[in-house]
Amino acid sequence: MNSETHIFDSPPEGANDDWTIDQAWDKFTDHEHETWDILFERQYKMLPGRACKAFIDGMNVLKLDKAGIPDFKDLNAILMDKTGWQVVAVPGLVPDDVFFDHLANRRFVSGNFIRQRDQLDYLQEPDVFHDVFGHVPMLADQTFADYMQAYGQGGLRSLKYDALKNLARLYWYTVEFGLIQEAEGLRIYGAGIVSSYGESVFALDDDSPNRIKFDLERIMRSEYRIDDYQQNYFVIDDLKQLLEVTQQTDFAPLYETLKTLPDIAVADIIDSDSVMTHGTQHYAQNKAKKV
Repeated sequence: MNSETHIFDSPPEGANDDWTIDQAWDKFTDHEHETWDILFERQYKMLPGRACKAFIDGMNVLKLDKAGIPDFKDLNAILMDKTGWQVVAVPGLVPDDVFFDHLANRRFVSGNFIRQRDQLDYLQEPDVFHDVFGHVPMLADQTFADYMQAYGQGGLRSLKYDALKNLARLYWYTVEFGLIQEAEGLRIYGAGIVSSYGESVFALDDDSPNRIKFDLERIMRSEYRIDDYQQNYFVIDDLKQLLEVTQQTDFAPLYETLKTLPDIAVADIIDSDSVMTHGTQHYAQNKAKKV
């Protein structure tokens, strides 16, 4: 989500009023298509057994294994038929109200550039690989697609409550860096993890991060950082949980409550947390605070 500094204050030259631009797929170079293929190949090989079923299914149904950067016209023909979503190109990060409006209308914005070869492992601004490979497969799942629309609708409402930072945290710890407990074990569904070679391993295998049972209020109090792997991940039981919590929660009083509570620092654990014991599917209450 665009909770950081924006590149533009108004639509740049050549962009539409809603900040979208023509993908101009035929303008991508062979080198850029090859960069996509390099990124895709290494993620595709490692994600089985790590990414959740919905992500793997979405990747297959959208035929993302086709060589080169996807042509949005082809991608949208499948996605629209599946869940009513479409991917639209934008020139860079967009204002929050624009971002929310696109989500509320089942449009996912994608950066229209791809990273350089020396940025394969990390770049701060989302590119087409992060946006399409990381996010779009989940939009082929009806429940997650409905969650994303509900989030966009809630985002538009949040602007009048001065609660953007709290809602941004929900996006960060679910859509970008969420984990899900499936019958086969802990799995990834967050785009920031599935599109990152290093964090795909770290999030599931490393001993250091805390894996905490999903709690809406707790997440919306939790700070995050954008320049390193996460130290706290939040685990949902299933995708239906995300949708139901978003649709059934009255956020207005929650925002008022959050104004009275302190933020929770990156990597901290609080008394009410249920933290998953690494290597198991069990939660333990009141793990010692990590600083």
